[in-house]
Amino acid sequence: MAEVKTYEQKPRAIKPMRGRGMPVPKGSIKKGTFSRLLKTVFKYYKWQLIVVLACILFSSVGGLVSSVYMQLLVDEVITPALANVGGFTAELQGTLIGLIIMMAVIYTLVILSSFCYTRIMATVTQGMLYHLREDMFSKMQTLPIKYFDTHAHGEIMSAYTNDTDATRQLIGQSLPTLLSSSLTLLVSVGIMLTYSIWLSLVVGVCTFAMTLVVKKIGGGSAKYMVAQQRSLATEEGFVEEMMKGQKVVKVFTHEEKAKEDFEKYNEQLFLDSERAHKYGNILGPILGNIGNFTYVLIAIVGGLLFTLQVQNVGLSSIFNGTETLKIGIIVAFLGISKNFAQTVNQMSQQISMIAMGLAGASRIFTLMDEEPETDEGYVTLVNAKRDENGELVETTERTGLWAWKHYHKADDTTTYTELKGDIVMEQVDFGYVPEKQVLTDVSLYAKPGQKIAFVGATGAGKTTITNLINRFYDIADGKIRYDGININKIRKSDLRRSLGIVLQDTNLFTGTVMENIRYGRLEATDEECIEAAKLANADDFICRLPDGYQTMLTNNGANLSQGQRQLLSNARAAVADPPAMILDEATSSIDTRTEALVQNGMDKLMKGRTVFVIAHRLSTVRNSDAIMVLDHGRIIERGTHEQLLEQKGTYYQLYTGAFELE
Repeated sequence: MAEVKTYEQKPRAIKPMRGRGMPVPKGSIKKGTFSRLLKTVFKYYKWQLIVVLACILFSSVGGLVSSVYMQLLVDEVITPALANVGGFTAELQGTLIGLIIMMAVIYTLVILSSFCYTRIMATVTQGMLYHLREDMFSKMQTLPIKYFDTHAHGEIMSAYTNDTDATRQLIGQSLPTLLSSSLTLLVSVGIMLTYSIWLSLVVGVCTFAMTLVVKKIGGGSAKYMVAQQRSLATEEGFVEEMMKGQKVVKVFTHEEKAKEDFEKYNEQLFLDSERAHKYGNILGPILGNIGNFTYVLIAIVGGLLFTLQVQNVGLSSIFNGTETLKIGIIVAFLGISKNFAQTVNQMSQQISMIAMGLAGASRIFTLMDEEPETDEGYVTLVNAKRDENGELVETTERTGLWAWKHYHKADDTTTYTELKGDIVMEQVDFGYVPEKQVLTDVSLYAKPGQKIAFVGATGAGKTTITNLINRFYDIADGKIRYDGININKIRKSDLRRSLGIVLQDTNLFTGTVMENIRYGRLEATDEECIEAAKLANADDFICRLPDGYQTMLTNNGANLSQGQRQLLSNARAAVADPPAMILDEATSSIDTRTEALVQNGMDKLMKGRTVFVIAHRLSTVRNSDAIMVLDHGRIIERGTHEQLLEQKGTYYQLYTGAFELE
């Protein structure tokens, strides 16, 4: 017989992956989440919620009318009829008909109220999901690159799916139920105190027992529901990572190890979910039995009080005086106590859902509270032309001439500086974290039209320099000037618009080939996109695709080769037509023959532009105006290809070593 695998019933310690996890403390919900969620809902649906509140109030009060009706029916109709030899008199019949009509009207209004607030809440709930996701996505566009470098993409996606779904259940189900139940309990307490304080004390004692049970068991359920939400996000982050790296998993036959790692995350999710639902499932039956015990106890105590003719005391006694307990009050109390117990049970069942919803809302608000990318720049990039005096003036037309618009607050003047691509770095220091410096005292300059190359070992700081030029990260010390302007003064969106970037890791989006090329400049015409593709030597392979430029790409262009994806990335940069370019291993994924074609196209594209090139394949940087050799964040050599070979230093070793390897 096959061995049945069982899970050890204790949490397995799992070390979180570095850089993973939404910053919500373990087992906690961000303070003020509930009130903030309510404010957000009221922000978008104020009047709808007022109507919902009124409908819930009416339906909650109307639901208790049956108990009052039973008391009136017993004391005003049945008891007098039994005491009367003649049976039902015309007066009693009129009273009965009046009660029936009153109940019919009230229950009709209760049904209409329930229908009304249910329909409105459906609109509010789905509308809130729309607004939350829209706000989250808008917020995400403002976050710095650092945020995405330090958070698993699967966990961020979990905020859009699992957390919003938990929040939907909280808004659409748990909150209305909680509000309705709370109002029902308040009205029930009021009615019970009005009828009989003695019987109210019996209900109070049983309610205290229910409260202890809810606190103990419901608290455990809420705790593990929060843990379940966190474990689910962690597991989804791992799954997303495995899906993205499935080819690597297959290449290195890492399947069994991946299964083993997944099992750890899945087991933790299983344990958290099991405990959450175990607590939640036993809570209802326990409270139900306490409610049944309360029902029986009220019948016994009420019967004794009625038999012993004990004077009844209630709030109604203030106006009507004391009298012995009536049968109708006992009957009404039985109905109210049953409804009371069911309401407490109903509220307790929402505890875990409320906890999970608040945990989801907390993670959503944590994302929305992340510090956005700061931008204090005020120098903007504008289209320009020269007037009759040769001076630069701003224009709305696309002239191909760009200028930096610099407003000087001191003397209330505006100057225009032609965008040429003159970039200077002066004694720049930088570290991704304060305690570890990546670049130290880096100084360089790139005159307009020059090609500057960065070479060096992996981790030397080559890509970091380009990240600083486009301000994906800000420097710790030093200066970076662009056409003589400190880049901290240039608005980031305008700075990046002036730079064309071709990354080593290509990213293609779901859409046609034409749309992916146009991503470089959204207003580009089809002809301009095709011309850019020809310049990057991508036109040949695009025309061989099933639908040419209208071929649909999905899953990051999985139906293309790595080299073809790189060519499209180059074409996207070409259509942007920027005055300065950054090429991070732009030909790393292209074979030698294609590289020659692409290099020819890139040389045309780079003509007249300032270009920064990062390359491990040193044959691509021989024609650079200057080559910077980096080592551990410092520039240790600089010069042309021939000058560096003559020095016979690090570059010489890298260059000759590369040929020896070939």
